Amino acid sequence: MMRFVVTLSFLLFANAALAQRPNTLSMTCAQARGVVASHGAVVMSTGRHTYERFVASPGYCLFGEYAYTAWAPTRDSRSCRLGYRCDTAPPLWEDGLFGRHGIR
Repeated sequence: MMRFVVTLSFLLFANAALAQRPNTLSMTCAQARGVVASHGAVVMSTGRHTYERFVASPGYCLFGEYAYTAWAPTRDSRSCRLGYRCDTAPPLWEDGLFGRHGIR
């Protein structure tokens, strides 16, 4: 019985450790950029209850998504450019004067 309890507690602890995201606030700007660059796409905490998916290039966005420059607070900077974030909304310039169909 004791062996079962020890094994169960180890598994619960291991699952909690795996569920933790990297936190931009505990890294320098260069370290956070390095994490994004080395993984290509990564979900990182940006505050106590906030998180964001950062990608190294627009190629990591899904079909129909657009890449926007992503900034996040880090240990040494209030606003560090980490790469990109993907969103389904089209860029503002697509609906403007030079939209999808040329000059209006």
